[in-house]
Amino acid sequence: MDLLRRELAPIVSEAWKEIDRQAKRVLTLNLAGRKLVDLDGPHGWQYAALNLGRLEELEGAPAPGVRASLRAAQPLVELRAPFGVSLAELDNVARGATDVELNAVIEAAERIAAAEDHAIFNGFGDAAITGIIEASPHGAVRMPASAVEYPQAILQALEVFREAGVNGPYALALGSDSFKELSLATDNGYPVRKRIEQQILDGPVLWAPAVPGAVVLSVRGGDFVLTLGQDLSIGYAGHDRENVDLYLVESLAFRVLEGSAAVHVRLST
Repeated sequence: MDLLRRELAPIVSEAWKEIDRQAKRVLTLNLAGRKLVDLDGPHGWQYAALNLGRLEELEGAPAPGVRASLRAAQPLVELRAPFGVSLAELDNVARGATDVELNAVIEAAERIAAAEDHAIFNGFGDAAITGIIEASPHGAVRMPASAVEYPQAILQALEVFREAGVNGPYALALGSDSFKELSLATDNGYPVRKRIEQQILDGPVLWAPAVPGAVVLSVRGGDFVLTLGQDLSIGYAGHDRENVDLYLVESLAFRVLEGSAAVHVRLST
């Protein structure tokens, strides 16, 4: 048995497979940050902190003539999204039901994906995480009112990269509204998104609901690192006669190694 305690859950194997399948489907769709940054791990439950390779000198010392320093480390934060499902509904999977109601699984996957991406793009100060957008030293580029003009804003961001010596390939992550507008936009009948992907960027254009506006970033590697202890998993918390309590969990740390590798495209206010 491990910390997830799945063996104790009164859930048939067919239902576990369906729960895992639904969660994986939603996470794959919603997790944008992982598609743009370097991944380190997963290292497992016992991996508690990330070695930063630095020392923090202390004022005091245990004896005269001795200097003391602490090794700098960044602790991993554990994220958990609880949810409950009906035992009767799960049993129906074993009976061959293909329309099982698993909205709670979907909603939990959306919540934890939003939490991870928010930490990556916007930071999470309580967990000592600085996000990609707040770490950028560049002034934000203004988001045009019309998606037809998005290419000009992206070209502005690429010019910032050129002046800063940040190589590509580059990618674009857009918040929900901006992504929808871009996906629907055409210029003389030609899709604007396709023009950006094929003529301006060398990397992907991604839907990233956690991003306010958009962010253009280099995906050359070595600039942003997501460290995983326990990767996203579903665990068992308890049950009664009618429902079973489960949760999605992960542990992570995120570091920006080169903040100049991102330019925020800010929504107009």
